Amino acid sequence: MTSQTITAAAAGTWRLGDLVVNRIGFGAMRLPQTGEALVADAVPRERDQAISVLRRAVELGVNHIDTAAFYFSPLRSANELINRALAPYPDDLVITTKVGPGRDQSGEWLPHATPEQLRGQVEENLRQLGRDHLDVVNLRIVGTGSLAERFGALAELRDAGLIRHLGISNVTPAHLAEAQAIAPVVCVQNPYGIGLRPDQDTLVRTCGEQGVAYVPFYAIATTGRQAGATDRDHPEILAVARAHGASPAHVRIAWTLHRGPHVLAIPGTGDPDHLASNVAAGALRLSEEEVALLDSLHGQSR
Repeated sequence: MTSQTITAAAAGTWRLGDLVVNRIGFGAMRLPQTGEALVADAVPRERDQAISVLRRAVELGVNHIDTAAFYFSPLRSANELINRALAPYPDDLVITTKVGPGRDQSGEWLPHATPEQLRGQVEENLRQLGRDHLDVVNLRIVGTGSLAERFGALAELRDAGLIRHLGISNVTPAHLAEAQAIAPVVCVQNPYGIGLRPDQDTLVRTCGEQGVAYVPFYAIATTGRQAGATDRDHPEILAVARAHGASPAHVRIAWTLHRGPHVLAIPGTGDPDHLASNVAAGALRLSEEEVALLDSLHGQSR
């Protein structure tokens, strides 16, 4: 499939609260570095290339960018690149960030933020992005314990005008119910893809029933995580890709979007060609038979 004239609008739209976004967005995790992301010895990406990818993403209709203050290499951060590339920001651009984890200047991970420390993380994202409020902030959770105290702290920052909408990341259905009792949740961001976390299927449906966006990460790479899809993918995926003149990554993104109109995709890349290809996947329409085939693969253990 050709990607030259396809924009993010081809995938349709969804609302994050009162903010309308195209269902194909962009994940900024890979922007600051090449190779494996979020490691202390990451190799910085060439700055001009990263900036050009961001600007091209907006040209292709991407109006939902996912980022975090802890997305950085030894030389630069994703937030700084977004600010440099896109400010003053387009009126329709929605920037989603996340808080909870942190990294020190060497890139090593720190203990997750306490409720008192979350305000500092929010303010750091505001400073780096050059904004007076954050569109959407996801609270990232580790483990199955209660999120009430930390989510409540973010709800207070929302009431104070620093945050417009709240989401949660790396969570269970119990977390969603707990958070919804405190403040409205506009999105859930969890790992999910063909063959990755089929136990999430119920939560995907629950989010759809509640009007909550479900935003998978690692949707292309699945169990390979940051490695990405390859031509050594499952024969079923390769067959569907060949039938459409597409790549395995296209098929994985398209299947993700077929899970429901509330499911968004945020594939990330620092390569302009991969960017256009990922956006084009929003136009790929799978047949009922192809969806059924991929669904059966999804349900298999890997």
